[in-house]
Amino acid sequence: MNPTPAPEADGPGTPQHRGQDGPAAPGTVEATTVPRQKTPHDPAACAPGSDLAARSQDVDALDDPDPLRAADAAGTESLLRCWTRENDLPRPDGDTLRIAFPASGTALLVPVHYWSATGAHRFGAPVLENAPNSAPPADAATVAVLIGREGGESGAGDLVARVADSVRHTAGFIEQRRRSPADPADADLFLTAEQSLLLGHPLHPTPKSREGLSEAESRRYSPELHGSFPLHWFAVDRSLAATDSAWTEGGPATAEVLLAPHAEGLKTPPGTVAVPVHPWQAADLLHRPQVRALAETGLLHDLGPHGEPWHPTSSIRTVHRPGARVMLKLSLGVRITNSRRENLRKELHRGVEVHRLLSAGLAEHWQREHPGFDIVRDPAWLAVDDPEGTPVTGLDVVLRHNPFGPGDDAACIAGLTAQRPRPGRPGMHSRLAEVISGLTARTGLTGTDVSAEWFRRYLHHVVRPVLWLDAHGGVALEAHQQNTLVLLDPDGWPVGGRYRDNQGYYFRDSRRAELDQRLPGIGTVSDTFVSDPVTDERFAYYLGINNVLGLIGAFGSQRLADEQQLLTVLRQFLDQTAELGSPLPAYLLENRQLRCKANLLTRLHGLDELVGPVDTQSVYVTIANPLHS
Repeated sequence: MNPTPAPEADGPGTPQHRGQDGPAAPGTVEATTVPRQKTPHDPAACAPGSDLAARSQDVDALDDPDPLRAADAAGTESLLRCWTRENDLPRPDGDTLRIAFPASGTALLVPVHYWSATGAHRFGAPVLENAPNSAPPADAATVAVLIGREGGESGAGDLVARVADSVRHTAGFIEQRRRSPADPADADLFLTAEQSLLLGHPLHPTPKSREGLSEAESRRYSPELHGSFPLHWFAVDRSLAATDSAWTEGGPATAEVLLAPHAEGLKTPPGTVAVPVHPWQAADLLHRPQVRALAETGLLHDLGPHGEPWHPTSSIRTVHRPGARVMLKLSLGVRITNSRRENLRKELHRGVEVHRLLSAGLAEHWQREHPGFDIVRDPAWLAVDDPEGTPVTGLDVVLRHNPFGPGDDAACIAGLTAQRPRPGRPGMHSRLAEVISGLTARTGLTGTDVSAEWFRRYLHHVVRPVLWLDAHGGVALEAHQQNTLVLLDPDGWPVGGRYRDNQGYYFRDSRRAELDQRLPGIGTVSDTFVSDPVTDERFAYYLGINNVLGLIGAFGSQRLADEQQLLTVLRQFLDQTAELGSPLPAYLLENRQLRCKANLLTRLHGLDELVGPVDTQSVYVTIANPLHS
């Protein structure tokens, strides 16, 4: 299997799947309908009424009383969804998916509880073909071992370890939330949504892996456990402080001025600037030679923890304090999903640059068309250089607008669709399911009709503005579900949206002259211009596949709506918005296959998605476009 990051729709990187001519190549996966052999674990054993079907279907495995078993079931399903998508496996003819693993000389028989047109499948516990009837189902670690052998990549061992780490963290999250399923009475709505992602990305092999965090640190720093902590502060000689600010909200302000209320009472040596750091990062920095050298020469001072507690958001390293003027995006050298989360200097520049671009007239035009949508700005930053002018990696902070008051119901889509224990209800439920249920009761409409109308409003208030910015500004947003927030009215209907992330901007190379005219020198230090073919591919994945098709999958897999009905709504929307001028509607409607980010293969290849050129940071594969099904 040789998937590549190239933007072409077809090629040697396309995984083999049923329906292609010739046998599958060595190392590829085969999906077939299993013949009815008389083996302990053949499909007949998975048929309705069988012992295996009863064990896997009577109770959702995510609701297993044992938190570790529930977490392992979630981890196993994520791996199987990834493998199914990244090999573009077809729907089986029956209720069992057979996945062959030639490198191990075996296969998994996977009960299919729900087959999703968009990849949000629900699977039961897989069993090894021909295993004794008394053998337990394959757990997440076993599935990871099989996948790792099949991929033949150097990252196979790392995958198994990180799958185990992810399952361990998830078990702790489930256990804690079952004890206290209700959100704190005084929690603001934004923070509640940010702390909802107990299971994580449903199409990532290690969604809750946090390599480097101990159990105690996980409790303190995890949003899922309602963690909070004071910031750790350093004082750096003013001659080494690097900073920029285009902050205008409430009047112009430097990063130092914006941080001052949170550093009140901090004793800083004369001639220094106070820099806040994540407490985990602070301990790690003190072991780095570049930082130790600054401390030994008296250019850097460790001031320790200080100030009020801050709360981690869904990204873990961006922290929020209700009522504060700013949110802070901190560096954190923990490997989360696919990357160490330390700010790159070009990303600090990019956040300020985008704010200046929008403030130069583009935002005014945009918000006349779409007043309910905006970008959460990152208009200021503070960092440290060493005496030679080299950036000190990991000792920096981005200052982000905090536009959300206590009554603003702003939920990232990943949090809205995330399933978690809820007070007074058995099993796991998402906020989305609760919203649809409430609207159904209030309107008297069917749940299906409410879901379709909710989805239409989401497309209008959240997706259409993103298409407008691409068409009229030449800027495509990496608007995946965690970066995209929907604003809900008191009844739960979408009325607006926000985008956040100083990493996720694509300035179209074809619009370079136009953008330079709006903001001379744009992209020079931020390295944000990307070729149009790569922009199209990434835009289609992040907004099209991850965000919109992922939302359709959540509606379907949670039994809120028929995915085919919502795909029809999406086709109508794309037809109507093609006139805006963004190439994305036509791209999604006309291509029978789409290039899709492969989180599992990216993990197996050991890629860090924050390192290197944007077109080679992740592995992409080709999948069928459900809009053509």
